[in-house]
Amino acid sequence: MKKTGVLLINLGTPDSPKVKSVGPYLLEFLNDARVIDLPWLLRKLIVNVFIVPIRMFDSAKEYQKLWTDKGSPLLYHSQDLQKLIQEELGESYDVHLAMRYNKPSLKSVLAEMKKKHYEEIILFPLYPQYASSSSGTAIEKAMQYISKWWVIPNLKIISEFYEDEGYIESIVARAKEFDLDSYDHILFSYHGLPTRHIKKCDIAGCKANECDCSLVNNNHFCYRANCFSTTNKVAEKLQLDPSKYSVCFQSRLDNKWLTPFADKEVEKLAESGAKRVLVFSPAFVSDCLETSVEIGEGFNELFIENGGDSLELVPSLNTHPRWVKALKEMILKA
Repeated sequence: MKKTGVLLINLGTPDSPKVKSVGPYLLEFLNDARVIDLPWLLRKLIVNVFIVPIRMFDSAKEYQKLWTDKGSPLLYHSQDLQKLIQEELGESYDVHLAMRYNKPSLKSVLAEMKKKHYEEIILFPLYPQYASSSSGTAIEKAMQYISKWWVIPNLKIISEFYEDEGYIESIVARAKEFDLDSYDHILFSYHGLPTRHIKKCDIAGCKANECDCSLVNNNHFCYRANCFSTTNKVAEKLQLDPSKYSVCFQSRLDNKWLTPFADKEVEKLAESGAKRVLVFSPAFVSDCLETSVEIGEGFNELFIENGGDSLELVPSLNTHPRWVKALKEMILKA
């Protein structure tokens, strides 16, 4: 029987919440030239000497808040998703899972896939909105290994799906678990990027934060525009009043990142009198440090400190049935 190999790729996670596991994970992640796009020697110096030796202790404490008896949510949600997609697709497909950083590694998983002699392989990074530091690096790394094979099969790549109908409907299905009318405001929080990452995409007329990205331009690889497009489509299906919701970007390291900044928006909402806020995190299809801890705990504390009552997080898609169906549809379409 002819089979197609499907490779789902997610970000990755440390093996444990201990410093000895978090340190090596951060070293691999932050030394990626698509994540910190500085000259090699400067990046090594900044990451290996300054950032990781200091940050790994705080990061380990954050991972300890996240960890469960099953381990890292990002890993076990991804593994559960892989099994469900395999069941949906049946015997004509083999569904594999790899992480861009740490385990299961792209190197080891692709080595196993090579032995299967697939006639076709579908690479599927699980990042809805395209960014060079997420989808781009996952695709590049996978291609580095595949390019060394003597026989290279037909390859198909799903590099973004920010407007995919099934993906949008999956977020809407999650939204229906909440009484949206009971919230004063709804935030759509996406992972931030340095503005230089957007400008390096060489998009005609791009001004990064100064662009009106609420009107998606013709370049489907502008991350900021992708985020606004996803938000607009979800808001339209939920029939949200434009004054009731807004877009923001979290996890910034300095002020030269995409705006509006999520932490500042949370403070502003609380100071303006909002008492209940609901937050979606559409860039993350699996719950992780940036959703459960940064938003669910950190933003909630910030909101209360500034006068709000409660800030709630909408869970990521994880293994929601509509999300499983959406992934199946995208793979079959590919």
